[in-house]
Amino acid sequence: MNIQRNLWIALTAGSLATAGFAAVTPQTTAAPQAQAAPKSDVPAALAKEAKVTLADARATALAKVPGGVVKSEELEREHGKLIYSFDIQVPGKSGVEEVNVNAITGKVVNKKHESAKAESREKRMERKPSTPPKP
Repeated sequence: MNIQRNLWIALTAGSLATAGFAAVTPQTTAAPQAQAAPKSDVPAALAKEAKVTLADARATALAKVPGGVVKSEELEREHGKLIYSFDIQVPGKSGVEEVNVNAITGKVVNKKHESAKAESREKRMERKPSTPPKP
């Protein structure tokens, strides 16, 4: 009789422990979605001049846009300064946040919101080749 009681207690305790462990263990319902690599335009010649790495500049830019995902990144000379420019998409918001990071100092020099319309206009302007004036 005593053996049956002890066996019943042990089985009950084991069941409760297993149920408790299952309740505490995080459940995964789906694999995390892989993020697409951002469109990157970082010319090697300009990268040699930069004192700040692309990864460090990206981290600085993302710190300014919590929850954002980099959609494109480029290193360019703008108004005589070498800058990294990041287009960052925030889930649930239209358009992108454009964050410019100085490639020499690592400081954010500009942050602005671009609507989807303004972003597409900018892309068209970048693709359009500049034609020299006619004599």
